[in-house]
Amino acid sequence: MDCTQTIRARRSIRKFKPGASIPRPDVEAMLEAAMMAPSARNLRPWEFFVVENPELKARLRAAHPFASMLDTASLAIVVCGRPEDQKGAVEGYWPLDCGAAIENLLLQAVALGYGACWCGCWPSPRISKLQELLNTQSVPAALIAVGVPDEAPEARGFYQAGKVTWLA
Repeated sequence: MDCTQTIRARRSIRKFKPGASIPRPDVEAMLEAAMMAPSARNLRPWEFFVVENPELKARLRAAHPFASMLDTASLAIVVCGRPEDQKGAVEGYWPLDCGAAIENLLLQAVALGYGACWCGCWPSPRISKLQELLNTQSVPAALIAVGVPDEAPEARGFYQAGKVTWLA
């Protein structure tokens, strides 16, 4: 699948085949893709938590009201920002940097034949509970459910010429 096909094939998957596992090299490929994302001054202010443990996945699901797909997902990847990594340099860009990493991760998941769903965490009151569950001071930006898709939703994204201004 080339880049254009991968982008157009990406969907938010909320139903996964229960019991499917994802080989560690595939998870590492997704994480590598995430870490290949651009970041302000290449400071890479992110941290990733891969959660395969069913009990911890259930606690994450309980802490995030929109993460019910974790019930069948193979794993969760929590992408956290580390604002302190940008102190004195280009402060405040960590959410953008994490967003770029998240999109790369989602696209790599599709290219490997998996489905994923981006559940936003930042900014919201659920951050402190997620930090507690993960035992981190990093800021949870998103919780990504990953697994083998058990649905094939139609595309919801599309080109909107009216939202483009051409300046020649």
